Amino acid sequence: MSRYQSTKFPGVRTREHATRKHGIRPDLYFFIRYQTDGKRKEEGLGWASEGWTAEKAALKLAELKQAAKTGEGAKRLSEKREEKRKTEKEALKKKQEEERKAVTYEQYFNEYYLPGQTKKESTLKPEISLHKNWILPSIGRIPVRDIVELHIKQLSLSMNKGGKSQRTIQYAHASVRMVLEYARKNSYYQRNNPIRSLSKSDKPKFDNKRIRFLTHSEAEELLELLKGKSKDVHDMTLLSLHCGLRAGEIFGLTWQYVDLANRQVTLTETKSGKDRTVPMTGAVAEMFEGREQGSRNELVFPDKKGRQRAAISKTFERTVNAMGLNEGVTDRKNKLVFHSCRHTCASWLVQAGVPLLTVKEILGHSTIILTERYSHLAPDGTRAALQVMEKAIQESRTEKIVQALVNYA
Repeated sequence: MSRYQSTKFPGVRTREHATRKHGIRPDLYFFIRYQTDGKRKEEGLGWASEGWTAEKAALKLAELKQAAKTGEGAKRLSEKREEKRKTEKEALKKKQEEERKAVTYEQYFNEYYLPGQTKKESTLKPEISLHKNWILPSIGRIPVRDIVELHIKQLSLSMNKGGKSQRTIQYAHASVRMVLEYARKNSYYQRNNPIRSLSKSDKPKFDNKRIRFLTHSEAEELLELLKGKSKDVHDMTLLSLHCGLRAGEIFGLTWQYVDLANRQVTLTETKSGKDRTVPMTGAVAEMFEGREQGSRNELVFPDKKGRQRAAISKTFERTVNAMGLNEGVTDRKNKLVFHSCRHTCASWLVQAGVPLLTVKEILGHSTIILTERYSHLAPDGTRAALQVMEKAIQESRTEKIVQALVNYA
């Protein structure tokens, strides 16, 4: 740049740019000089090509001098810029807040919640289906920030009228709860989660406890039939029957966690989120040895395309039905499904006298309360305990009678 050049306005001066042009003339940069708080200040305003002129610079200088004189407003350009930034920031914040207020539950679910999920496709699929068929038609148009207990009750009523089970309604509640918790973290929802606030009478009521389990002979027949239809289904059924694995744990099992040397399986994708190690029976170890082993990270039971399964093959259900095990059964608690294999394993263990705490560790129950549902299957242990107590009572009585006779004599 060239040297400073004065203008006809006191306190305003310029400098020409060495190469930059504004029209046919060199571009000018405008400066103003003034005194504030006993100190001389000089600040740049901008280029002539940006619209600045000596007259506009003089007006800006007069504005700052007036502010310094009256004590009102910014006395320096830096203060003025800071005020502008603050105003713009507040305006942006207000705009964002207004936009948040207008976001509907459906918009939030589709544009914010789903893109932010890292869940497996098999986990998200039923959640998306519930939203599409029931949740969004009921509460989708309501601003997400306004969702309250009343809307959840309306959702439950709609699903009840639609003939959905209490279990399905509970899944819908859980899905809405997760969406609203996600919205809270991102400042789109400021209320207490209405799902957590529901009274006991407003929560879905159902008994998820399975009652029916396979006898040893039924299990043997089922495995024999499956062996002739599908090796994969046979092997997965055997693993669940003998080790109590959930379907999801079997589907996600990779070869690195199958330890044939120590005859144990380590599970990392569990419902409780905690890893657990389960010992193999001889039949399970033989089953694994008979399968073609892949690399450490390969699935033990992939589907036909090499991907992780999302559900057990229909071969299982067809075989159970062919055996007549579900014939005439209307209560879901008595219906045999693949999960009944895990239930059967727990039942066999308790019947064999295995302590409930050990069964809890094998099954991976989060609390002993879940395992205690099987306590009725160990009547012999209970009876034996009472017999010991009864014997002690009788011996005490006998001792008293003998002592009384001795004293009498």
